[in-house]
Amino acid sequence: MAIASTEPPSAGGAMPLMEHLRELRTRIFKSIVAVCLGAVVGWIFYDQIFGVITEPIVSLADTQRTAGLNIELVLSGVTQAFMLQLKVALLAGFIIASPIWLYQLWAFITPGLHKHERRYALGFMFAAVPLFLLGVALALWVLPKGLTILIGFTPEDVSNFISVDTYLSFLVRLVIVFGVGFLTPVIIVALNFMGVLTGAALLRSWRWTILGVFIFAAAATPTPDPFTMLLLALPILLLISGAFLIAVLNDRRRARRSSEPDYSDLADDEASPIGGPDGPGGASPIETPAPLDADEFEHPGRDDSEPSA
Repeated sequence: MAIASTEPPSAGGAMPLMEHLRELRTRIFKSIVAVCLGAVVGWIFYDQIFGVITEPIVSLADTQRTAGLNIELVLSGVTQAFMLQLKVALLAGFIIASPIWLYQLWAFITPGLHKHERRYALGFMFAAVPLFLLGVALALWVLPKGLTILIGFTPEDVSNFISVDTYLSFLVRLVIVFGVGFLTPVIIVALNFMGVLTGAALLRSWRWTILGVFIFAAAATPTPDPFTMLLLALPILLLISGAFLIAVLNDRRRARRSSEPDYSDLADDEASPIGGPDGPGGASPIETPAPLDADEFEHPGRDDSEPSA
């Protein structure tokens, strides 16, 4: 027989593990419902959406056909047409529902913030949605250039028949990489407001940040050319620089409101001072205790007024 937990929630708003899992399940369910509703819209406007996402490859095929190179999008199965429409609808639903699932993400993080900081969750969402859509737009702008470079390796007198499923997977990867990459600054600011990262720690790691961004851009972009990598890495670095500035300003604001000393400028292996010349925290020194009487240990509980035997 299971025994219900009677442990009361903490005063700081912390929840038990099972409560966190239920909250996560609810947020994921709401996000999936929103994506499915967006997919319905994508299914209805499938022809228009498919025309937009295939326009780069169709334009490239028309250009290369004059040079004697044949490029065609093909379907290779009976069910491929249905699966193609389903995938395009889900991709559209994922983008359309981005305000909803981003809000569910911040709503799940909100309990980790203090009450006076929870109002920033709405600001995070308003910053995250435009950044995600900006990343998607940049991915669609980079797509024709990446296709031109990759298809340019096709030898002469060789036809390049590209599976629509392969092309769609290439597009989805590009969209997700650019969209999620542009969310990195918002995640950094959120971790700073939660007290996980400090502005000083972020500034000390700027070299590793630059290296990590370029490694991410090189590994995540589906094209091997440095042009696409730079188009992803440079905007992310610019946005991360702004996130570092916001984190530093937020730490200074917290330091002005808090009476606790600011130790953020100290290195990880540097000891912090425990107080001034008057002792820890400026308190007065502790008085030296009076010496103990040895006779008290030999005769505990003895009254000095009683005569000794």
